[in-house]
Amino acid sequence: MIVQKITLTNFKNHSEKKFEFSPQINCFVGNNGVGKTNILDALHYVSVGKSFLGNSDLNNIKNAEDFFALEAEINHDEKTDVIKTLQPKDSKKIIKKNEKTYERIADHIGFLPSVMISPYDSNLISDSGESRRKFLDAMISQTDSEYLFDLIQYQKTVRQRNALLKFFFKNRTFDGNSLEIYDEPITDFGTKIFEKRKRFIEHLNPIVQKFYEIISGGNENVSVIYESDIILQQTDNENIKQIFKQILKENLDKDRQLTFTSKGVHKDDLLFEMNGNLIKKIGSQGQQKSFLIALKLAQINRIKDLTGKNPILLLDDIFDKLDDSRVSHLIELVNKENFGQMFITDTHKQRTESVVKRINEESKIFEI
Repeated sequence: MIVQKITLTNFKNHSEKKFEFSPQINCFVGNNGVGKTNILDALHYVSVGKSFLGNSDLNNIKNAEDFFALEAEINHDEKTDVIKTLQPKDSKKIIKKNEKTYERIADHIGFLPSVMISPYDSNLISDSGESRRKFLDAMISQTDSEYLFDLIQYQKTVRQRNALLKFFFKNRTFDGNSLEIYDEPITDFGTKIFEKRKRFIEHLNPIVQKFYEIISGGNENVSVIYESDIILQQTDNENIKQIFKQILKENLDKDRQLTFTSKGVHKDDLLFEMNGNLIKKIGSQGQQKSFLIALKLAQINRIKDLTGKNPILLLDDIFDKLDDSRVSHLIELVNKENFGQMFITDTHKQRTESVVKRINEESKIFEI
């Protein structure tokens, strides 16, 4: 998958910007605050239809403007597709592929897979389980449209169950039969989500270890542990769906008091460990950075294996993460693994030029 061109209109701080890219390495250089990261975010929009920074769509419209628009030409399999994203101030976002509007934006996910490596990745280690759960869901959703559908339906059903729990609490009433209606879809969708998450992490783990050793040069044993209420209660060959139903039943009184569904795959987490301990407790800053990059490279590997597509790789301010030699090593590794097209931001043009020249691959450098 190669992004040949992109046009940004009224996107964040850019009134209008047009770029024609190298199929290999593309670098955006300039001072802080000029909008380098915003260009990577535009590419992220083209990929998954939203900001990697978590901004609401309306907040990405340039000040005093009524809309933002993105248009990208994507080359794959000897043909070119055009992806257009339009976000007006007064109506919903529209994404088109070759002038045909997607009925659901979720249908676009996976067409142009992407992986972002940025300073914000440290939040995956330090934040709550919600950020790691979203990361896991985003990884799998780019490789499996059915997973994304199951996830959307599961989340919708949990919201409906929670709304009914709040209604019962507010009106001092309760109807177990009405609440039980949601048990079946929650367990159906939840079971499928659990099984795919578990399988995905099992395959991801050895790849994370491999890349960690290459990047860090260390001998530490790192791992990603999938933590779920279902795993905690599961015994050999026990039916997962029955476990899920039992969890809902056992926590019904608690859910009534809390007025929300307290257990389920919407509470799952990932544990990042080094030598059997949480990496956030024992890992140095360098070890944590190396682990996060290994995790992202493993994500690229899995996407490539499962979809046959090379994701675009967005590297935001990686010199903040690693010294020059490690950046060179990382980019060489990405090229060696044939991971695909790269987009890099940096504040120092000479540093970027020096690294890119050592790689000896086709590249373009854009001064912003």
